[in-house]
Amino acid sequence: MKLPIRVACALIERDGKLLVAQRSPGKDLALKWEFPGGKLEPGESGAEALVREIHEELAIAISVRRALPEVTHDYGRFAVTLVPYVCAMEYGEVVAREHVAVQWCEPPEVEALDLAEADVPVLEAYRHLIIGAGNSRGDL
Repeated sequence: MKLPIRVACALIERDGKLLVAQRSPGKDLALKWEFPGGKLEPGESGAEALVREIHEELAIAISVRRALPEVTHDYGRFAVTLVPYVCAMEYGEVVAREHVAVQWCEPPEVEALDLAEADVPVLEAYRHLIIGAGNSRGDL
């Protein structure tokens, strides 16, 4: 496996929904849905990268709440290690600057999307976190 690219991703919660973004045509994993985020810069923590990337890509401010387990996936031409965090939207209006589309979905609706393969175990870890917390959405 190639040395994985470290990418922070945000499971941004608002009113019981998660924000997902669809990758633009012409990019790797074109039109796949993902949890938004971006590459970590040298010396930058995952949380710092997310605050910066989400502001750049979506024009919103977030607060980072909780880390989830990292996930490494080999896509063949490249590999990624996702560094996921559960976040909350603080303020702003979502603007898709880097993606073809963004939408708020209930967690079960996210499962039905054509998610990038590395994001699938991230969603599963989130589901376990919600169920483990005794959340009322335990039917996920």
